[in-house]
Amino acid sequence: MIEEITVTYTDSFKDKRPVDPILIEGLPGIGQVGKLVAEYMIHMLGAEKIGEIHSIYLPPQVIIDENGLARLARNELFLYQTEGRDIVFLVGDHQSTSNEGHYLLADCYCEIAQELHVSRIYTLGGFGVGHLVNGPRVLGAVNRAELREEMEAAGVTFNRDEPGGGIVGAAGLMLGLSAQRGIDAVCLMGETSGYLVDPMSAANVLAVLSKLTGVPVDSTKLNDRAAEMEKAIENLVEGDKGNEEELSYIG
Repeated sequence: MIEEITVTYTDSFKDKRPVDPILIEGLPGIGQVGKLVAEYMIHMLGAEKIGEIHSIYLPPQVIIDENGLARLARNELFLYQTEGRDIVFLVGDHQSTSNEGHYLLADCYCEIAQELHVSRIYTLGGFGVGHLVNGPRVLGAVNRAELREEMEAAGVTFNRDEPGGGIVGAAGLMLGLSAQRGIDAVCLMGETSGYLVDPMSAANVLAVLSKLTGVPVDSTKLNDRAAEMEKAIENLVEGDKGNEEELSYIG
């Protein structure tokens, strides 16, 4: 019988306990900004998978790999161990498909953080503005006022009316729910059009996050991908201009 939410840790993790850990959440969202940052860090740092989260609140589908093998949709936990401070990553396939599921899963993530004695949570996401952005900002939100000065010193922008309407999904809910558990939490949002996967926005979030965590990550590959995406967009825009000029000769 499947349970509403199941958290399973790997055998190799059972004898480990993270040292003064922080948690970085990078689940799918606007522009896939948070997902890009977290998964890039996992890859570059060589973080070890320590657990899986399955839930009936995830979409009712299976994921098919390149060999045609099916598996249930899931979210995953990874651990990167350093001297003095470890990082737990929360990444995965999907967020919830229902309001209730969003709350229950976000509360589960915060419970995991509490059980692992996480001192701070960083949630990552995109701030969709509906148009292409050059030099995207990193906007922030915190669950304790005292955290704001530290974030601003790292280059995070706080604007009264941004993001309008609040922060949807795990990136927002984890701020509120972690406050109830006495855990500091920060949301970092990369400004993005929201139309495309946005490595440029992700690279800017990564730069800020590296400052805040004190864990440097070589962003070369992410910056290269951002440059490729920027070039592709420029070509697309130029192509649209060319089409407009051709149409001007008609009629």
